[in-house]
Amino acid sequence: MRLTILGCSGSIPGPDAAASGYLLEAEGYRLGLELGTGTFARLQTVLDPFDLDALVLSHLHADHCADVNSLTVLRRYHPAPPYPARPRRLPLYAPADAPSRLAHAYAADAAERAAADLSDVYEFHELREERIEIGPFDVTAVAVYHPTPAFGLRIAYGGTILAYTGDTGLCRGLGELADGVDVLLSEASWTDAADRPQGVHLSGKEAGELAKEAGVGRLLLTHIAPWTDRNAVLAEAKAVFPDAELVTQGAVYDL
Repeated sequence: MRLTILGCSGSIPGPDAAASGYLLEAEGYRLGLELGTGTFARLQTVLDPFDLDALVLSHLHADHCADVNSLTVLRRYHPAPPYPARPRRLPLYAPADAPSRLAHAYAADAAERAAADLSDVYEFHELREERIEIGPFDVTAVAVYHPTPAFGLRIAYGGTILAYTGDTGLCRGLGELADGVDVLLSEASWTDAADRPQGVHLSGKEAGELAKEAGVGRLLLTHIAPWTDRNAVLAEAKAVFPDAELVTQGAVYDL
């Protein structure tokens, strides 16, 4: 299982830094995980977007899904798509409101939405707390603590398990999500001393504590906001869990 970091800037894109987006590959299958602001441009540097086999959105905040608009334009209007006819729908797994949320983000007005929703471009699947198979990946969604419906994802392939927290504050589901995994890809938007709202994001310390308590093999820190000191986040995570590291845009991990 190969993980590519398309973008890892938290909450908003940073200077020359895309928001959340990841690519998982195994057996020639390409699974997109988030497609936040700026990530569609990054995706095109590593993959023809038509070669994406499925897309999963953990939740529907813009920094995780805004570039679905660009993917829609490509799949709907490219003059020479690499298949004989439209529609050719891309499987898209996301919370229940995804069809209306993404259509409203894409269409400029009610008339445009009425003329064409996104069902010609995507095959929508509601993300729920359940185990599903997406290509060669065994994916379990776990509800997490965020202001909007949001899920962490436990993704298994070939005996290796990757857990991705999505966006979340501390909650009971995180322990289930991360329990014994080989790699934990955890958001860490704040330092622990920051003045921050509860139930929105984790600190570096909290991510480290989660990794330690869950007995994970490796901790990858992501979703650090441009206004947060990345080195401070890493330091407080490593103080609890020494095998922690910051992901960087463009990094590739063979898991």
